Amino acid sequence: MRAIRLHEHGGPEVLRYDEVPMPEPGPGEVLVRVHAVGVNPPDWYLRDGMSNLPPRTRPAFELPVIPGTDLSGVVEAVAADVDGLSVGDEVFGLLRFPGSGGSTYAEYVTAPASDLALKPAGVDHVHAAGVPMAGLTAWQFLIEVGHDHPSPFQAARHRPVPLGPDVTVLVNGAAGGVGHLALQLAKWKGARVVAVASGAHEAFLTGLGADEFIDYTRSRPEELVRDIDLVLDTVGGPDSRRFLRTLKRGGSHFPVFFGEFDEEETTRLGVTVTGTQVRSNGAQLAELGRLLDAGTVRVAIDSTFPLADARAAHERAARGHIQGKIVLTVA
Repeated sequence: MRAIRLHEHGGPEVLRYDEVPMPEPGPGEVLVRVHAVGVNPPDWYLRDGMSNLPPRTRPAFELPVIPGTDLSGVVEAVAADVDGLSVGDEVFGLLRFPGSGGSTYAEYVTAPASDLALKPAGVDHVHAAGVPMAGLTAWQFLIEVGHDHPSPFQAARHRPVPLGPDVTVLVNGAAGGVGHLALQLAKWKGARVVAVASGAHEAFLTGLGADEFIDYTRSRPEELVRDIDLVLDTVGGPDSRRFLRTLKRGGSHFPVFFGEFDEEETTRLGVTVTGTQVRSNGAQLAELGRLLDAGTVRVAIDSTFPLADARAAHERAARGHIQGKIVLTVA
């Protein structure tokens, strides 16, 4: 079969389209013929050698390695101990995450059956492949964590804030993969949503239900809004603490990519900063699948590229201002 592999770390140019052996499913696994692959930040973190992560949080891996975590495809073979999946089933999933063993940039991949869900019948493979990591991140931050594993960045377990009509949520990076799905999940729960993104995405985000839009290229959201109940910062990182001033006392700040926060400042403001590490979860993905099938949530596709052109997909990601998801298609 053909797959994209990393033999060295670097920019998009190190992604090589190789011929590799076909994998065989082990206990608890199925073999999936891949139709589409979602592209996510951990893919380019792996490509770069994970230099942006603290050493203690980096998963172990050896080169050469096949990147990728998200897929949509068709079950080709099933291990004897697997129940609930059969040859021919259309499935989607986030594989073996956290970790670097997803290996979805390939024509075929073995997958733990517990990481998969049946693909919604009304959603094609390209759109389904865009859901797993982004959708589960939004779900586990906002709706239900679904696991007891601590975040590598904090000792306490993350607890989502109950959402409803009396809750206002600010989503920073609202047009991206996690952001646009989180916006829709918050609206599904009845919350009021303030969406922060560049101006080119205003019509897109108001079309998804945003109650207020802030163009961060023209205004600083932390200077415009106050009394927010919850900030979901899908960008996160060092600048994330600026959103603390938008929160009311008792409010919560959820940075997806954790930054540095001053405990004295958060105590003085009376707010909570917390996050989690998204993990593979087929059962939660099945719940998301039902929302997708009903049209309650939809995934937007920024662009698609053939698997062999993974380099071009990573170059697109590096340019930023992504609207929805980048997806690789597999012939």
